Amino acid sequence: MLLRSSLLALALVAGGAALAAAQDFGVMESPETVQRGTFKLVGHPMFVLGEGNADNELGVVLRGGYGFTDRFDAELGAAIYDNVTFLGVNAELWLVRALPGSTAPNFAVRGGVHLAQGDGPDASGVDLTALLSSRLSPNLEFVGSLDYTRRFQDAPAEDFNTVHLVPGVEYRLAQNLDLLAEFGVGLNDEAANYFSAGLAFYLR
Repeated sequence: MLLRSSLLALALVAGGAALAAAQDFGVMESPETVQRGTFKLVGHPMFVLGEGNADNELGVVLRGGYGFTDRFDAELGAAIYDNVTFLGVNAELWLVRALPGSTAPNFAVRGGVHLAQGDGPDASGVDLTALLSSRLSPNLEFVGSLDYTRRFQDAPAEDFNTVHLVPGVEYRLAQNLDLLAEFGVGLNDEAANYFSAGLAFYLR
């Protein structure tokens, strides 16, 4: 009985470590919200870089969003890794809006929740992001984000936070197609570095 309980506890802790390695959805967007009445589809891989003896992780993220107003949108998303799948929803509010063609900054905040299911214990989480950007050219925008996640897990796995500084770019390939790329720098022990690049397609 004691051996069985010990093995179960070890499996739960290992599952918690797997959740810590996976960085769910990333940021992969700019402060500009989706235009009113427009649908947005996003797809991108997530390359999570293992530290020390930890293995690298590869995941795939799919998101769909809709612009409800000129400054507010919402998204549903799924992030699929080998050992865990995240399902989440978020909403973004565009607070500071630069004039068209200006290099002045844009600023937005994004908040959401997610569920995680996999080999270890199920978990839930809260995601909060601040996004700042400046346009470098008509088609190229630099984006800098601060991304915070609080993950709640069943015992004996412990709850934890991740904090990432995320520089990235958004490049307009066509009127309805953007290229996105970013590098997430983990700012605390639980936050792994990651890289992602993908596409955003708009249905207007």
